[in-house]
Parts: sequence; C-alpha cells; structure tokens
Amino acid sequence: MKSNNLSPTDPAQLGYPSPYLGCRVFALRFTSTPRGARLARRLVGVRLDEWGVPYGTGPHETVVLVAAELAANAVRHGHVPGRDFRLVLRVTGAPRPVARIEVSDTRAERVPPRPGKLPGTSAELGDGGRGLLLVEALAERWGWCPRLGAPGKTVWAECLLT
Repeated sequence: MKSNNLSPTDPAQLGYPSPYLGCRVFALRFTSTPRGARLARRLVGVRLDEWGVPYGTGPHETVVLVAAELAANAVRHGHVPGRDFRLVLRVTGAPRPVARIEVSDTRAERVPPRPGKLPGTSAELGDGGRGLLLVEALAERWGWCPRLGAPGKTVWAECLLT
C-alpha cells in the first residue's frame, strides 16, 4: 500500500471537506493483490463512518460493497505485475449526497462492457462478471474510461447516500 498522505493525523490530509468544495476525498494506492482489495474495502468503510455514513446503514453497506467489487475486479482483471491499483472515494453533500468510487488499474486491454451491456444470465457470464452485475444493481450509475496520461482504465460508480 502506498499513500500520498503526509501524515495520518494531519487534519488537512484526512479528507475533511473544504468549506468551498463541499466534498470529501480519500485516495490511496493499494497492491494489486487480494490483500490490497480487502484493505481498500475496509478503509472505505472506516472513512465513510468517519464522514457520518455509519456502519450498519444501507448507504454504508452499499458503498462498501461497490468499492469491494471494483477493487476485486482491479486485482482479478486489471492486474499487471509490479503495478498497484488506485482507489478514490469522493463524498459530496447537499443537495444530493453521493459517494463516487473510482478504481484505476494499469491494464488497458481488458475493459468491462459498457453499462447496460452486461450479459444477463450466468451461462453468458462464464467464470466472472457477477460483480459488475451487483455494481449495476446497487449504483445509481457506473461506467469506465481510459486513464488520462497513463496506461489503463478507471472504473467508477456513484451511489446515493440517502
């Protein structure tokens, strides 16, 4: 795990909202391993709770599950030896509280289908793909795009917090 945070106790680095932006941001790189995906999921849960989306609530569980699926997909389908994946969590406030999860990996040639184009049956999915079906069912919207200025892709999802 690699962090761009200066100090875990520095309030400016904890992602607390700027009075001008009305947005909280958490970003971290993780090893492209199952352990890195688990850690990403746990830290998303901790950060949401710190930001007032408590454990055990529907929005908390939804965002954590979506983050877990995107992180697991980055490890399973986007792994490049020696390369990490990056997770960004953004939570915006009023008038419509939304959590946006972005997971970037460095494997550009393996991309997911576009939203609405996922296979509908288990036979069509083969060995994988069920995670994105969960993301599509739980998220308000999701998608992917090529990474800007670097090889790879970013898969993102937005979940309502109300």
